[in-house]
Amino acid sequence: MSSSAVQQKILNCSEYGNGSCPESERSLAARAAMYSFMTGAIFLTVFGNLAMVISISYFRQLHTPTNFLVLSMAVTDFLLGFTIMPYSMIRSVENCWYFGLIFCKIHYSFDLMLSITSIFHLCSVAVDRFYAICYPLWYSTTMTIPVIKQLLLLCWSVPGVFAFGVVFSEAYADGIEGYATLVACSSSCPVMFNKLWGTTLFMAGFFTPGSVMVGIYGKIFAVSRKHARAINNLPENRNNQMRKDKKAAKTLGIVMGVFLLCWFPCFFTILLDPFLDFSTPVVWFDALTWLGYFNSTCNPLIYGFFYPWFRRALTSILLGKIFSSHFHNTNLFTQKETE
Repeated sequence: MSSSAVQQKILNCSEYGNGSCPESERSLAARAAMYSFMTGAIFLTVFGNLAMVISISYFRQLHTPTNFLVLSMAVTDFLLGFTIMPYSMIRSVENCWYFGLIFCKIHYSFDLMLSITSIFHLCSVAVDRFYAICYPLWYSTTMTIPVIKQLLLLCWSVPGVFAFGVVFSEAYADGIEGYATLVACSSSCPVMFNKLWGTTLFMAGFFTPGSVMVGIYGKIFAVSRKHARAINNLPENRNNQMRKDKKAAKTLGIVMGVFLLCWFPCFFTILLDPFLDFSTPVVWFDALTWLGYFNSTCNPLIYGFFYPWFRRALTSILLGKIFSSHFHNTNLFTQKETE
């Protein structure tokens, strides 16, 4: 980080005292509007993904390898909405971090971990759909429950070790002149990645797995087009299975696309910021971070739009039917959907 950029940030901090918060420049109406909008996003994120978790966990008909991956991804989104977004909301609206430096590191570690965990889950789902559509005869022996458990362990452990290791070791700040002084006097929970770790985070945490997903889904849709041309010549049961697999791949492809659109600007800004002398405005970083958060809000809405079974499961949850004995064996699919 350039000396002048850091010194300017320190000067701005010292104007209102070490560790204290500046007086908010936003009007009461503006803060109320921001709180209302963000609270609505948090509500949809928490309860939408909680509905996904309950639906897949409760209904035995939904206990499939693919859905177990989707279940774990919904847990990721739920945790982001429940444990991360409320604190980020206060920081964004008030332009101040009230919760101390240690909790700042914990908060950012979980934030980073859950973001990378989401993309790892999407990679795993892409692999699952790849075998289901491109190698259907091998699918049942390849994507077994033990394999799914190993994938889930990988999805959670690698991002966790990376995020907590980098943040608590402060390796991300090595070589940034004046960063320690900025942290000591700042009340904004500053986290600035140097060139090395900004590039590492972008490549390992986003670009590489994102490229793998795009490549896999490209192959899946190429095979799906071949299936579409031959589908009328197949036996009825094989025909129906291919249709369902194609729909599942399309839906999960949309989920992947939304994820990339939501998180790419934030990751790309983290990559560029150290090369621009950390000149990116805080407001811009906040806006891009919340764009990424909205991905967790969108996922259950996408499933609700494309999957009637999710809407039926949600209705059963809201009506309290899941408290009835043996209701977990209920058929969530219509005859047309199971044919």
